[in-house]
Amino acid sequence: MIITREIISKLENWKNESDRSPLIVQGARQIGKSWTVTEFGQTHYKHIAIFNFDKQQELKSIFESTKDVKRIISELELYTNVPILENETLIFFDEIQECKAALNSLKYFKEDAPGYHVIAAGLLLGIAINKKKKSEDSLRNNDTFPVGKVNFIEMYPVTFREYLRMSDTNLMNQLESRLSDLEPLPEILFNKLTEQYRRYQVCGGLPLPCSLMLDGAGMEKVEAALSDLKKSYEFDFTKHVESKDIPKIREIWRSIPSQLSRENKKFVFRVVREGARAREYESALDWLVLSGMVYRVFVTETPQLPLKHYEDTTAFKIYMLDQAILRTMAELPPEAVISKGNLLKEFKGAMAENFVLGSLLAQGFNAPHYWTMRGNKAEVDFLIQDQIEIRPIEVKAEDNVSGQSLKVYQNKYSPTIKLRFSLKNLKVNGNIINIPLFMCDWLRDILSLPQVKNYNI
Repeated sequence: MIITREIISKLENWKNESDRSPLIVQGARQIGKSWTVTEFGQTHYKHIAIFNFDKQQELKSIFESTKDVKRIISELELYTNVPILENETLIFFDEIQECKAALNSLKYFKEDAPGYHVIAAGLLLGIAINKKKKSEDSLRNNDTFPVGKVNFIEMYPVTFREYLRMSDTNLMNQLESRLSDLEPLPEILFNKLTEQYRRYQVCGGLPLPCSLMLDGAGMEKVEAALSDLKKSYEFDFTKHVESKDIPKIREIWRSIPSQLSRENKKFVFRVVREGARAREYESALDWLVLSGMVYRVFVTETPQLPLKHYEDTTAFKIYMLDQAILRTMAELPPEAVISKGNLLKEFKGAMAENFVLGSLLAQGFNAPHYWTMRGNKAEVDFLIQDQIEIRPIEVKAEDNVSGQSLKVYQNKYSPTIKLRFSLKNLKVNGNIINIPLFMCDWLRDILSLPQVKNYNI
């Protein structure tokens, strides 16, 4: 099944900008970047000219021999059967990380030929862009990356909202029609949405296993696809990393299920390897973060604006790009996820947190943090910045919402509202909004409700 991606609307906005710059689509491998850009080009332009620098190595010589955009265009036309026209053709540079000169050329498209619409994507672009922390002066002299001449869009795996739209549009419409009043959902609607959420937790948001689940292909094929994806990610370690760093990256990657299975999910280097030290593994961990394969969430003991100013960079949690890959890494069968109750409580909690974090990032809540009280007496799973408000978020995998951490946070900081995601029905209790996990992708809509913004709940 072809899954309609919501990022298309962002690409439409980019296309219609009057002062448009070349666009770089960032994101982890196997999340659908190439397919989405191709689909956008085919449906929004008269023509799309695709140039893949991994498959067409000979393209590199074009960009290495000239910086003249007109000459570049004339030579590129030799490699495509469509005309490359201003405002009518989408030029798509795929796997652009394979040609630094092509990456650099984006600034000349911006300066000398703004009428051409250019999108670039590629594997590990986050690493290529952030390989070294450079001063402003050195960046200005850098002839590799077009600083200030490109726009960026971050892409993430398929969200539950995208999954639900394809699985049962009517069910999604019924849910959205009931968002505004913050009243509990009818039991039959709640149960159907819970079932959809559990199935999504099994397949995750990577397009191949997700589409197999939507097509009803069967759990065996979903599991096989996830297993193959896990292996392909580990293959990236050997293909794109210096040999000396491969063992450390692999050790960190494989330790993540164990890290998240602990009651205190704080990342601990000794779980990676007995006696391991942070400085030995920093570059390996940075590679995983910049590749988009893991998300890092820093702690703060002082939930004030801006959150980033108060983060402790020595204490953090690490989550995977997709909760189903996390499940596959842990060799957890689908039945354990679909079943109700407290079976594998800690790990199901980790999967729920992983799901919520992915949803927050996809909605544009950049760099969520978590809060802990000195001495680990209390911990709140996530803090997000909502305009000038900091919203504490607690995540529960099932319908057991007992715990004292939000109360401790309330007594200490008096937030206007608190958010709890669980598998209890939508309900407002004092200043706590309990939101079903399957409604996480609608958090921005909930926070924009007048009764929430004005704290009239």
